[in-house]
Amino acid sequence: MVAAKKHITIVKKRTKRFHRHQSDTYKCVDPSWRKPKGIDNRVRRRFKGQIAMPSIGYGTNKKTRHMMPSGHKAFLVHNPNDVDLLLMHNRTYAAEIGHAVSSRKRIEIIAKAKQLGVKVTNAKARVTTEV
Repeated sequence: MVAAKKHITIVKKRTKRFHRHQSDTYKCVDPSWRKPKGIDNRVRRRFKGQIAMPSIGYGTNKKTRHMMPSGHKAFLVHNPNDVDLLLMHNRTYAAEIGHAVSSRKRIEIIAKAKQLGVKVTNAKARVTTEV
């Protein structure tokens, strides 16, 4: 397994999700963000003490976007041949085994990744047997 390339420190301006206005009050209002459009809406008018609206200023640095704390970016893998794609990019990307992959195929993928020096983020998942 190869260490990730050197990178600038990862700064997350906001880790909490933006929730829809009044989604905490009404069960029928889903928390997924929708921009308020009412003429008198206090969130849209940005009154003090109201929930924050998403804006471009919350965006992260382009160089560290989608980066894990290890410095790698996740690459979804479903079979051992997909690991070959990461051979030249093992300092930038780390393999992440898809959730629907069987334990037999997982063992093959992990063996191939070890041989090529590719980091696997969820290598321990569904591989060990119960005692």
